[in-house]
Amino acid sequence: MPDSLKITLLGAGRVAAQLAPALADAGHRVVAVWSRRAASAAAVAAPLGAAVLHGAAPDLRRAPAADLYLLAVPDDAAAGVLGEARWPSGALVAHTSGALPLALFAARPEVRGGVFYPLQTFSPGRVIEWAQVPLCLEAADAAGLAVLQTVAASLSQRVLLVGTPQRRQLHVAAVFASNFTNHLLGVADALLAEAELPADLLAPLVRETVDKALQNPPFQVQTGPAIRRDAATIATHTAALAAHPRWQALYEQLTASIQAAAAAPEPPAAGAE
Repeated sequence: MPDSLKITLLGAGRVAAQLAPALADAGHRVVAVWSRRAASAAAVAAPLGAAVLHGAAPDLRRAPAADLYLLAVPDDAAAGVLGEARWPSGALVAHTSGALPLALFAARPEVRGGVFYPLQTFSPGRVIEWAQVPLCLEAADAAGLAVLQTVAASLSQRVLLVGTPQRRQLHVAAVFASNFTNHLLGVADALLAEAELPADLLAPLVRETVDKALQNPPFQVQTGPAIRRDAATIATHTAALAAHPRWQALYEQLTASIQAAAAAPEPPAAGAE
């Protein structure tokens, strides 16, 4: 299998915008980028000299030939794009979703299905260190998996074979670790702003919390009034959040969850009977 592959991206959002230049830097050729909007496709394609495809129901049989088609669209749009597009017979098409199953491709027997899921959060203006991003792969056939492995290994030092059930569990875990954490940091930032305090006051605390949680089982290093069952402090905090009932309810739910986790028996060690 050649080290350099021809790849078409379907989608021009956050994932595609980060993935396209990374693929080019790894030595692959992004031959085309599709989006419903021409301007969106052009923004990703132009720096790489790739063809711009746009509009509904792309006819990929008439587009530049590709070894791999990466479906990098929102989860709720993936089935529609997959069903509308006209694919070359035997095309290898892989979605980039953590939540969608490999079985998504069952409705299109003319393509070979796969999954190329980068476990990372993508935002405009952020530089991604792809070598550290876990890439989770799944494919319907061995030859397709080999292609995905070649591409993944050119980008990242951590490539894993992860089936649909595990990947869905991983995606839920990622939402807790990233999306929910970011929301909580947003609440904290807003509370500091209300008190006319600088946002960077929490930076050392956040860094130490994350570092500690990455180096230890997080439940075992939990601190704070909830784990101490400090009812007086919890009541003070709850009262302080009276002007924000949604955040107050969130505080109470998280406090209850922390206390329930502390009261639960520890799970058995890996490999234990």
